[in-house]
Amino acid sequence: MAVSVTFMKLLRRALMALSMAGMIAGALRIRGKGGVPPQSGGWRELPLDES
Repeated sequence: MAVSVTFMKLLRRALMALSMAGMIAGALRIRGKGGVPPQSGGWRELPLDES
C-alpha cells in the first residue's frame, strides 16, 4: 500500500504542530505562576438563626 506524498506532508505537519503545542504547554506549566496562597481571610462562621 503506497502512501501519497501529500498525506505524508500533512501527517508530518500535524505531528510538528502537536509537538510544538506540547512544548509550549510544558514550558508554561513549568514556569507557571506558583504564587503564594492568601494568608488572610478564609472561612468564617455564619450566625445561625434559630427559628
